[in-house]
Amino acid sequence: MDSTAERSTRIPRANLRVPPEEFLEVWRAARDRAGGPTSRQTDGWYAAGVLATCQWLATADYTAPDGRRRPAAAPVSGKRTRAYEELIEAEFLAAELLPERQPLLLTSRPGWCEGIQATLRWAWRNSGPRPL
Repeated sequence: MDSTAERSTRIPRANLRVPPEEFLEVWRAARDRAGGPTSRQTDGWYAAGVLATCQWLATADYTAPDGRRRPAAAPVSGKRTRAYEELIEAEFLAAELLPERQPLLLTSRPGWCEGIQATLRWAWRNSGPRPL
């Protein structure tokens, strides 16, 4: 999924509490950093968490290995349900508890939880700085 300006017109406005243009800038930055050579280091996992959250909030699709298009997964629950207000709030609350509920993620994917939390705080709650 390419995060372009035309894509911003398809992002449900109710899913964001920040300007769509700023959201797209963060999405692009996350996409650029998540797949790079640091993908197994803290910055890479953080960027991957931001990227997964942006894709889900934007109701983006991805192409599965079998060639079928599917909705992006929610970053915490893994549900393949398109983001909408009530589900975003539930995912936000789950993200806040993620390090306590799945402490192994802190060592196996350092930065992943923080990337998800920062993105939801910023994009959904309009609280805190841009994650990237």
